Amino acid sequence: MPLRDKEKQRYSGVLLAVSSLPSPYGIGAFGAEAYRFVDFLCESKQRFWQILPLNPLGEGNSPYKSTSTFAGEILYIDLDFLIRDGLIASGDIKSREFSQNVDYDAVRNFKLPILQKAAENFDKSNKNYQSFLKDNAFWIEDYALFVSALQVSGTQILSELPDGIKYRIPEETDDFKERYKNLIDFYKITQYFFFCQYYDLKRYANCKGVKIIGDIPFYVSPDSVDVWSNPDDFKVGRDFTPTAVAGVPPDIFSENGQLWGNPIYNWQNMKRDGYRWWQSRLLFCRRLYDVLRIDHFRAFANYFQIPYGSKNATLGSWQKGEGAAFWNKMQEAMGEINIIAEDLGGEDDPEVITLLKHTDFPNMKILQFGFNGDMQNMYLPQNYPYNCVCYTGTHDNNTALGWYNKASTKERVIFNTLIRNNTGCIAHDMIRALSKSNSMLCIIPMQDILSLDTSARMNIPGTKRGNWKWRMSKDDISVDNAKLLKKLTKERN
Repeated sequence: MPLRDKEKQRYSGVLLAVSSLPSPYGIGAFGAEAYRFVDFLCESKQRFWQILPLNPLGEGNSPYKSTSTFAGEILYIDLDFLIRDGLIASGDIKSREFSQNVDYDAVRNFKLPILQKAAENFDKSNKNYQSFLKDNAFWIEDYALFVSALQVSGTQILSELPDGIKYRIPEETDDFKERYKNLIDFYKITQYFFFCQYYDLKRYANCKGVKIIGDIPFYVSPDSVDVWSNPDDFKVGRDFTPTAVAGVPPDIFSENGQLWGNPIYNWQNMKRDGYRWWQSRLLFCRRLYDVLRIDHFRAFANYFQIPYGSKNATLGSWQKGEGAAFWNKMQEAMGEINIIAEDLGGEDDPEVITLLKHTDFPNMKILQFGFNGDMQNMYLPQNYPYNCVCYTGTHDNNTALGWYNKASTKERVIFNTLIRNNTGCIAHDMIRALSKSNSMLCIIPMQDILSLDTSARMNIPGTKRGNWKWRMSKDDISVDNAKLLKKLTKERN
């Protein structure tokens, strides 16, 4: 990973979803507060901003269950910048109050009509827009058609689309394109708004010395345009229903395992065309981000496959992944690429360990997992190698304070002995411990910088409601908090 250097410098950064930024319109966006957050990172001597996937939100408002690998979530488009660009007037935004945390239904009801008006006012002959369509033709045409068809059909399920669209019958597809041209254009134009605003923000961050870490889900949704456009690359039947799905096996945390429902890749077919779809995906994401965090990386070594229709994961089995052959092909096609491997769940698997050694990608260390009483525990800061990225916790974990409040007596005793230094703040003690570690990169969730409890947790895996809602206030991006973060991570400045 090129962020390493001969001097083995150590860096730090902050984990914050775009949706969690403050905003007057109910959800974070690529607007003034995002730029202010970049300034906050710069002032506190942070070099990285890790975000969650930017793809359209799916079931339960999850960014990991998207309709598209390539498209962006248009709720992140900033309305004030649309006013600046002359696409809407200030009077088009009616004043209203939003809850502190994200109310997705309220935000959609508020923002989508305004985005519709901006799209209607947009000049489609704009040269930059035409270049955008040309550069992104490999995904945007299918995406706009697909989500328009879902909307018109009143469904979110691919297999429920009318046969004419589902199977791309030319006459019926052409008729749909003609009849719903304005709707299809809306989805294209708003993607242009999304990427223009995002790349402006990324350029600003990079000029300030801040790099963006993007998050890449391993699997795709069964009801995505990716499956519809590339059915031979997935284990799906003629009507696009999966024949095998992903999950994880039963363990001490779940007697029935986890049934995720994502279609399994048809690796045999992908290998024949040089993993074309994955190449396109990684190349696209390399332009989008400075560093890619690949979720569930262990599935490249081996993955858990469950027969479609199973009630739980007990009937699943492990299958051998593509391993080193895949990454050799990617490097041959793409050259160097900055990747963080999320290997959680495969830490003790010999094949996962071998793959990590082959690729030399840094893996992840989560401090919350370190307190089982084993002094050699790989998640304790004193045991971190340089080639890793450490966290107090991720978006799937409780906050640091929330974790401590629910920790067992044994975990608390070990924590108090190894980490606590009587500052009166559990989260800050954890941040200091990570900052002193040997890891190349330390990433801190914003909730832990603010020392928030369980109420600020971002996601509880395996649940479909109540997640992805936390949002910080405008006052949290402050000079005092920047000074605090700079002090907490001074070992890396």
